[in-house]
Amino acid sequence: MTSAVAQSQQFLSVEDYLEGERFSEIRHEYVGGCVYAMAGASDDHNRIAGNIFGELRERLRGRRCEPFMVDMKVKLSGSQAFYYPDVLVACDPSDKAKYFRERPTVIFEVLSSETERTDQREKRFTYALIPSVKVYVLVSQEKPELTVLRRSRSAPWAAEVVEGRKSILKLPEIKAEIPLARIYERTAAARRPGTRWTKS
Repeated sequence: MTSAVAQSQQFLSVEDYLEGERFSEIRHEYVGGCVYAMAGASDDHNRIAGNIFGELRERLRGRRCEPFMVDMKVKLSGSQAFYYPDVLVACDPSDKAKYFRERPTVIFEVLSSETERTDQREKRFTYALIPSVKVYVLVSQEKPELTVLRRSRSAPWAAEVVEGRKSILKLPEIKAEIPLARIYERTAAARRPGTRWTKS
């Protein structure tokens, strides 16, 4: 969830930004000394992100990889940029800063009209610059559909679309699978007439 609804006119250091986020009631992303306030998320946005996190938490319990959501930031290594993904999975035990991760393995962003452009363009490019990120998943809020971007030898990402209630998001990178029916549980997309709930 990232929507730049306001921009700081004053340059902030990384240290000041991180300290300010500890006490701010509004989350901000940070790029090159400027902070961007994040718009609030809808109920279905929260349901989808929560469903993904909950499924990953169960599947990764007792294993090295660990899921995070809400307040855990991703830092672009070697750069002054921090983002708040909806859900991330970190597998490197040495990557253990208190408020951010620099080497996540999987990142999820739930799309909305406010965030779609940033998630599909800016973050698609930015996350490709993090060598540890093997999978970037863009999750539609309007219909049961995921765009799964994986590392490719010929390009930064190779795209695959996963859709339909009986379809399964397969993440061999972390040895986990999640049925789309669980991701969209209780959402309008699951209840909408004409929604395609058959295997693609």
